[in-house]
Amino acid sequence: MGGSDGNAESTAMKPIDRETLTAKKQDKQLQGISLESVLEKRRLDQALNAKEFAVSAGVSYSTARCWFHLAGFPAFRGVVFWQDFVQWRAGQNGLTNPSRPQHNGDITAAISTLPPRAMQILLDA
Repeated sequence: MGGSDGNAESTAMKPIDRETLTAKKQDKQLQGISLESVLEKRRLDQALNAKEFAVSAGVSYSTARCWFHLAGFPAFRGVVFWQDFVQWRAGQNGLTNPSRPQHNGDITAAISTLPPRAMQILLDA
């Protein structure tokens, strides 16, 4: 991947989606984030950092960072799982959230304040 001028290589590395290009022009912080890679991470239920989350949610990087610092927002150590965000948003809109899985033991009390996906990962470990 050196300094090649090949069109195929540069096209593969840069998304050509019109909305993504518009967002990148508006927010320089998101220029290196590929919509395709973010959507793949969402599909695989992988954690998204603030920049990836901003692209996925269609908001600016500064808005995403503000949300990451809101009390109750399901960010955990600088990342968020998309489904946790969806549940949080449903709660903010007054919709009912699916109940969290119940497990016995002292660990449950310690991790019960974590976002649902982060809690599940720790319980499954």
